[in-house]
Amino acid sequence: MKVLITAPFHENGLRILQNHPQLDIQYENWRKTGKLFFDDEELILKLNNENIEIIITEADEIDAWVIEKTHLKLIASTRGTPVNIDAEAAEEKRIPVIYTPHRNADAVADLTVGMMLSQARKIIQLDRFLRSGEFDISELDESGFAEFYNQFIGIELGGLTIGIIGFGQIGQRVAKRLHLGFGSKIIYYDPYIDSNHLVVKETLAQAVELEELMKESDLITIHTPPIEETEGLITKELFALMKPTAHFFNLARSFCIDEDALYEALVKKKIAGAGLDVFDDEPVDSDNRFLKLPNVTVMPHFGGNTQDVIRHQTEMIVSDILSFLEGKNLKYQWKT
Repeated sequence: MKVLITAPFHENGLRILQNHPQLDIQYENWRKTGKLFFDDEELILKLNNENIEIIITEADEIDAWVIEKTHLKLIASTRGTPVNIDAEAAEEKRIPVIYTPHRNADAVADLTVGMMLSQARKIIQLDRFLRSGEFDISELDESGFAEFYNQFIGIELGGLTIGIIGFGQIGQRVAKRLHLGFGSKIIYYDPYIDSNHLVVKETLAQAVELEELMKESDLITIHTPPIEETEGLITKELFALMKPTAHFFNLARSFCIDEDALYEALVKKKIAGAGLDVFDDEPVDSDNRFLKLPNVTVMPHFGGNTQDVIRHQTEMIVSDILSFLEGKNLKYQWKT
């Protein structure tokens, strides 16, 4: 079977597939080719002309038309959910769809904590200040040096209450890092997670209503999925409940918050700061309005951009492809 891989793939997994006697691997990693995705007509032509039966993709849209006009036997998406695949159309043709759940959960949790540290210790602000060319310590007298120290005084994570909106795989990992690693108090809002959950017990996390979470937290982070019930979840009214010393972090989707309301709260200093990896307008460039705010740490949707995420997704995909070839059950098959 001929396999087209357009997603980034770890070398160990690639070698396993390349050495398999039933497979002929064509590796066109978008990070190397620079081509993020093929449009429908290009993809159909490529799959048919090159007799591709298995595709492993991160960004290509495998819609109903592509599925209907090609001869695919297996579709793999290296995403937390296969949002780039028309899974219903695939199911109608009895084509299994496999995916990579939670492959970036640790990476996003790590970056969340990193952003919290950046805001709490004013790492980005201080770095910008020192690089600005406006700081010459030799010109400061004692009062000037004290003013400099006071300007960038920070806070410790261990003494803070952390509010986590969405206590799924990422939210739980954030809670464990902060409570077990720093001693932070954890409160959370998630109507689907009860007090008997193992991570709730491990982190001594307390379930609260959303309004209470917004009022009581020093740092608030959101990790909800982009589904209908989370669209615009964090409104202007909820942002208004935050402490003026609190910081807000979004490494989920901008879909889940009122971005204009957050911007207004930051500009008017109604809250202390934010750490953001997702935005209404992406990809992010240097014109992004949040970059102009000194109290915000900005990332360009890089939460899952680690070598380890590539390794995680590769291991899951390779495992299921081998199972597919052996006629075994697929561990990571998407069910519609």
